[in-house]
Amino acid sequence: MKGILEFDLNEPDDVTAHKRCVKALDLSLALWDIDQYLRSESKYKDNEMAQEIREKVSEIMGEYGLAFDDLIQ
Repeated sequence: MKGILEFDLNEPDDVTAHKRCVKALDLSLALWDIDQYLRSESKYKDNEMAQEIREKVSEIMGEYGLAFDDLIQ
């Protein structure tokens, strides 16, 4: 089975859609790094605000049907 995405790179909307697809992994990894930073701040520096932010980010991701387990393996 294959999934093929096709973009007309002469169309501005398709250029934006193409960039989103190409950069999706980078965005996922950046979000993972932010989550891990907040985890470290919460765990080792007892930063309650970091934990609250981490929980909110997780909640927002869930609202969009996103989970690190699905994005980063």
